[in-house]
Amino acid sequence: MQGFNKGFIYFICLVSAMGGLLFGYDWVVIGGAKPFYELYFGIADSVSSQGLAMTIALIGCMIGACTCGWLADKIGRKKLLLVSAVIFLVSAIMTGAFNTFGAFLVARFFGGIGIGIASGLSPMYIAEVAPSEIRGKLVSLNQMTIVIGILAAQVVNWQIADPIPEAFTPADIAASWNGQMAWRWMFWAAAFPAAAFLLLAFFIPESPRWQAMRRPTPDPSHEGRGVNTASPAFITLQKIGGEAYAEREMQAIAAANASAKEQAGLSTLFSKPFHKVLLLGVVIAVFQQWCGTNVIFNYAQEIFQSAGYSVGDVLFNIVITGVANVLFTLIAIFTVDKLGRRKLMLIGAGGLCLIYATLGCCYYMHITGFFMIILVVAAIACYAMTLGPCTWVLISELFPNRVRAIAVATCTFALWVGSSTLTYTFPLLNKSLGSYGTFWIYALVCLCGFLFFFRRLPETKGKSLEQLEKELITK
Repeated sequence: MQGFNKGFIYFICLVSAMGGLLFGYDWVVIGGAKPFYELYFGIADSVSSQGLAMTIALIGCMIGACTCGWLADKIGRKKLLLVSAVIFLVSAIMTGAFNTFGAFLVARFFGGIGIGIASGLSPMYIAEVAPSEIRGKLVSLNQMTIVIGILAAQVVNWQIADPIPEAFTPADIAASWNGQMAWRWMFWAAAFPAAAFLLLAFFIPESPRWQAMRRPTPDPSHEGRGVNTASPAFITLQKIGGEAYAEREMQAIAAANASAKEQAGLSTLFSKPFHKVLLLGVVIAVFQQWCGTNVIFNYAQEIFQSAGYSVGDVLFNIVITGVANVLFTLIAIFTVDKLGRRKLMLIGAGGLCLIYATLGCCYYMHITGFFMIILVVAAIACYAMTLGPCTWVLISELFPNRVRAIAVATCTFALWVGSSTLTYTFPLLNKSLGSYGTFWIYALVCLCGFLFFFRRLPETKGKSLEQLEKELITK
């Protein structure tokens, strides 16, 4: 990092990563509000309405992911970050303010659009401004803020809700503070970081690679050097690493853009030169979900109760998993640029395969108690320091400048499709195969992922985005 403006780099990356924090919070907060808004809206006995309330945001996620790439190319990364901040702010306020179930669903849907946009845009922006030497660490900051957002939602839900006396009936709960106001404040709490995100996003620069792609105008006074030192892209790169760094990066960007002056669309992305790298990105994105770890967050109650724990103990165990998620993501930030993406992905896939196989055996033999918590926390830890952050790092750096936005959007859409199928199939698998059979299936998926990464995944650490384009794109 010698010669780089560390304060400026970390500021712009952390501001962008606030999209990840809101993504994590908004994704999880509904779980704590669920017992209360269901009674308020009178849907406690309607399975279809409950499912709609939980999945409407996921539909928004897919739409946000689909439109993210096109909008990021059309209006720029910074403006779209501002748009996502506005969506998060309005959604947080409206979700808690509405008094009808239909309006509540609309607010959650738009919140999902914000999640879909932020999930792809924040790591993409960071990858485009970060020096290659620490790109992995900086993109991992986005995953760090996601897990902090998840933990924040768990803690906020716990702190806002009043203890519920055992003698309370559903009608009592519906009429209580929890049933009338607590669930609203759980959503409203997100308005504070959303407002901060909106304010701070005004002070970060546009992505220099987007600027160079959109405005590759020559500088007549520097024709011999081939670098436009008056361009916004050069000025931003100069603030990041000085004049020599800016010239070097601008020359590399210009060389990479020589054959394509504008961003390309889906037709280009699905053309022959990009087949292999697109397949790699989609597999990485879907595998992050299909590896099974996120069901521990979505279905913690079923998993821990199957391990012999009461509902009260489950709530405490959920906090343990959230803390482990944060701590081991922090480890990933300091290892992703040292050990490399490939090694961490192999460790994650192989480690989860062994943990899930063991967990399945324990369920099969009806083992309960503290050892089961250790295995679940071990799975969270393994995921948090490998597959969780590395997926976003790889997706943001595998693709060339001209297709990066649409490629990241495509991979993010695939990730949310993977998330929805994982979430939908877990209850079905758990009912038909039991907990042991379900985790053995996840172990098999992780084994397949390990073999795929061993054969197909290259190492990307320490390489510029333009260098990766030369190595990964088939001509």
